[in-house]
Amino acid sequence: MIFARVPVQHRRLLPDRRLSGPTPWVIAILMMLTLLAAAGGVGLARSADAIGEAIAGRVTVQIVTANPVLRAEQAAALRRAAAAQPFVRSARAVNPAELQATLGQWFGTADGDDPVLRSLPMPALVDVDFVGEDRSGHMGQLRALVAREAPGARVIPHADWLGPVARLIRSLAWIAGGLVILMTLASAAVVIMTARAALGTHYATIEMLHLIGATDQQIARLFQRRITIDTAYGVALGTAVAAAILLLIGWQWSRVTSGLAATASLGPIGWALLLALPLLAIALAALTARQTLLAALKKIL
Repeated sequence: MIFARVPVQHRRLLPDRRLSGPTPWVIAILMMLTLLAAAGGVGLARSADAIGEAIAGRVTVQIVTANPVLRAEQAAALRRAAAAQPFVRSARAVNPAELQATLGQWFGTADGDDPVLRSLPMPALVDVDFVGEDRSGHMGQLRALVAREAPGARVIPHADWLGPVARLIRSLAWIAGGLVILMTLASAAVVIMTARAALGTHYATIEMLHLIGATDQQIARLFQRRITIDTAYGVALGTAVAAAILLLIGWQWSRVTSGLAATASLGPIGWALLLALPLLAIALAALTARQTLLAALKKIL
C-alpha cells in the first residue's frame, strides 16, 4: 500500500496580513483626530496665555478734549509724566496717522486716507504698560496722574475688552483636551472589542491550546501581539496623516504676522506632547488588550 504524502498547510491563529480588518483603520482615524485635537488645544492654550500676559498690565488713556491743540498738549504731558513713574514700564503716545490707518480698515481704505475719516475728531491715545504684579495699585496711581495731567480723560484697561476673548479661547482649549480624552477612551473601546471578537472567533482553538497545557498568559500574549501590531500600523497611518495636515496648517499659519492668530503656536512642550501621544497610544492598546484577554480567558475554562 502506497501512502501519498499530503503537504501540511500551516495556518496562523490570527491573520498576518497588515492593515487587515477594520481595527487598524478605525485606530488610524481616531489617532489622526486625537493629534489634531491635541495640537489645537495646545495652540489655543498658548494663545490664551500670550493674550493674558499682553493685556494684564496694559491700559490705554483716551483723551477726548474738544480742543485739538489742548488734546495734543495733554497727551504729551501725560506721556512724559507716566514714563517718569517707577510703576510704569513704558508709555507711548499713539500717532494719529496710526489711528487713522487702523480705522481706515473699517472704512475700506488701507492707509486711512479718506476725506470723511480725516474730518472725524480723533481722540489722543496714550498706551501705558505697568511693571510688577500689583496692577490694581498701579491703576489707582495712574488714575490720579491722569486726573492731574489730563482731566476728563478715560482710562481703559485692555483686560476689560480682551479678557473675555482670552477666556473664550481658554474654554476652547479645555474642550479640545476633553475631545482628546474621549477619543482615547474610544480607541481603548475598539481594542477591547477587537480582543473579545478574536477570542470568540478562535474559541475552539483556545480550548485545544488549554488541553495541551497552554496557560492563559501564553494565549493572551499571542493575541496581544497581533492586536498591538494592528494598532501600531493604525497609529502610524493616523500620525502620518495628522503630521501632513499640521505641516500644511503651519505653513499657512506662518504667514499670519499680526492679530490674535499670530499668538498661537505649539512650542517645544506641545511638539513633545504630540510626539509622545502615538507611543502612549500603542502602550495603552497593549495594556488594554492584555487585561481584556486575561479577564476573558478566565471565564472560558
